[in-house]
Amino acid sequence: MTIFPAIDLKDGKAVRLTKGLMDTAKIYADEPWKQVKIFEELGAEWVHLVDLNGAFAGEPVNHAEIVKIRENCNVKLELGGGIRDEATIKKYLDMGIDRVILGSIAVKDPQFVKDMAAKYPVVVGIDAIDGYVAVEGWGEVSSMKATDLAKEFAASGVEAIICTDVGRDGMLTGVNVEFTLDIARASGIETIASGGVKDESDIDALKATNEVGGVIIGKAYYEGTLDLKNIL
Repeated sequence: MTIFPAIDLKDGKAVRLTKGLMDTAKIYADEPWKQVKIFEELGAEWVHLVDLNGAFAGEPVNHAEIVKIRENCNVKLELGGGIRDEATIKKYLDMGIDRVILGSIAVKDPQFVKDMAAKYPVVVGIDAIDGYVAVEGWGEVSSMKATDLAKEFAASGVEAIICTDVGRDGMLTGVNVEFTLDIARASGIETIASGGVKDESDIDALKATNEVGGVIIGKAYYEGTLDLKNIL
């Protein structure tokens, strides 16, 4: 199971949110690339990046910081937040991002995502509030069930699905194992858990299923409730 330490970018800084609410942002690093370097030195193979401003704006915002991270760090990077068209996908991949995460556009235009997945390394982000898909930086909740969206991408060429239980995100209340399994079984492709990870017991619970491909670790690392070096 792959461990993905996470960096959320807001106004050029590394932050964490609570339940995806922008006004809850807590700054953990003024220079995000240095934090990514720490993850690299701890032994991480991948780092999960989100352009939070971009997710709300619907277009890339923290471009300069992302460039700095790529230029200074050797880990693999997956990036999401405001990626809505092929030109942006190509720009990031040309920059050296290893794979892109498509979220809101996956709800609005699943065919576009499938077309992109046939050409580029694409991951789908499915963020859910009470089982329904949240879009536009989690500012809106759609009428689509998360599991129905996951089914849409079965055998589509998408590399993985990242599923986030928004209600647990940043809460340190424990990961939603059942929700993650529901997404994994609906899609039949590698599924990465996100939201609410508190400590090693969450990692153990996910690993014990033998059905979860990875987990994103954010606030648990920053607040010290999980020893990332030990996990890695």
